Amino acid sequence: MNIAVILAGGSGSRVGGGRPKQFISVAGKMIIEHTVEAFHRNARIDEIAIVSREDWLEEVKAMVSRNGYTKVRHILRGGKERYHSSLAAIEACRDDDDRLLIHDCARPLVSQRIIDDCLDALDRYEAVDVAVPATDTIIETDADGRICRIPPRSALRNVQTPQGFRRGTIHRAFDLALQDPAFMPTDDCSVVFRYLPETPIFVVEGDPMNIKVTYSEDLKTVEEQILRREE
Repeated sequence: MNIAVILAGGSGSRVGGGRPKQFISVAGKMIIEHTVEAFHRNARIDEIAIVSREDWLEEVKAMVSRNGYTKVRHILRGGKERYHSSLAAIEACRDDDDRLLIHDCARPLVSQRIIDDCLDALDRYEAVDVAVPATDTIIETDADGRICRIPPRSALRNVQTPQGFRRGTIHRAFDLALQDPAFMPTDDCSVVFRYLPETPIFVVEGDPMNIKVTYSEDLKTVEEQILRREE
């Protein structure tokens, strides 16, 4: 089965407004609604799992009921760290042949093309990332704040989501990671990259508009893009 996992457990404090950013209304709907609908309307997605903060679980349940999101089969409690939320969904999906697309709820502009490209890639690969070319020069600094390396920009990418996995692969990677006292994940692909180094991770071309809502200014950009799509 193709299962979309929506990670909606963050606080989003940098956006402001007194509510977690995924529950802020943009263009007439909450961000989480726009995100869920992107996967719900994709004919190839069989199920959706939403992982939320415990204190917002009832709001998520009400939203799912109100909108008739029939593909939502799991509403799960997240944890303190992002990877706890990923693990909650991985454990809820029991078939190792399932294909999981793990997506940040705060990216409501994910396109159908990206979703389809990730699913296509999972026909050939066990792990898939989404990224766009870096537009800025990236520098690496040492402990004293001095530049120690400037990687060539042509080889660099900015990572987006969804990130796709065969369920058995990401489950095995986390099993190994949780045995490591130095485990410090940045995202789910980093877990596979570090603990299953023999597993190639294919990179699907992202989209500059697949932005993550981080600051209040991002809300205007998202609203403009949603209204433009609806014209």
